[in-house]
Amino acid sequence: MKTDDFVELQVDNKSTIDLARNPMSHGRSKHIETKFHFLRDQVNKGRIRLKHCGTDLQLAYIMTKELKADRFKLLRNMLGVVHI
Repeated sequence: MKTDDFVELQVDNKSTIDLARNPMSHGRSKHIETKFHFLRDQVNKGRIRLKHCGTDLQLAYIMTKELKADRFKLLRNMLGVVHI
């Protein structure tokens, strides 16, 4: 694997990023599911990089959430979708 072979995930939760980057087990994080431990492992191996992205800029929300028209149009424009 080359050093530039990684996937960047843009996450809007700083606590998630901190837990994924910190290999220490916290008492409050014992309930975390197996899929989170897989994410932490991939981050530690350098296969996934986590980047904070504010909630207002989460492009995925256009596909996963009900949005007001102005927010929908903003995210649509950020994706480069245009009306012809």
